[in-house]
Amino acid sequence: MEIPSRVELTQSAEELLRTLYAIHGPLMFHQSGGCCDGSSPMCYPAGSFRVGGQDVRLGELTVAGIQEPIGFWMSASQFEYWKHTHLTVDVVPGRGGGFSLETPEGKRFLIRSRLFTDTEWEILENLVVPTGLQST
Repeated sequence: MEIPSRVELTQSAEELLRTLYAIHGPLMFHQSGGCCDGSSPMCYPAGSFRVGGQDVRLGELTVAGIQEPIGFWMSASQFEYWKHTHLTVDVVPGRGGGFSLETPEGKRFLIRSRLFTDTEWEILENLVVPTGLQST
């Protein structure tokens, strides 16, 4: 049984991440439960954003040309709303708010989503999602 991914990247997001990796080194994403741009995925140098014990890790994204996987974290409260949803990180022109690394590039990450299929949800609904308490 293959476990469905909870998060993936578009080709445009992968291209931008390769650029950001060349500048900043290893990367990570965090999506808070804030409003407006606070609910957009924010990209940081890996380890520069302190993951909280209640944050959940939706997955580790692999990108050709980047050695380390890119962790994708979300606040637990936000996850409760999105747990039935597959997320796709995409890129659009424009500047988002916050301190996300793509801002100087004149682009911003955003989330596109779809509900999991019944089959995907049957596999995922009882799996434990790692939290910041379990990270190393």
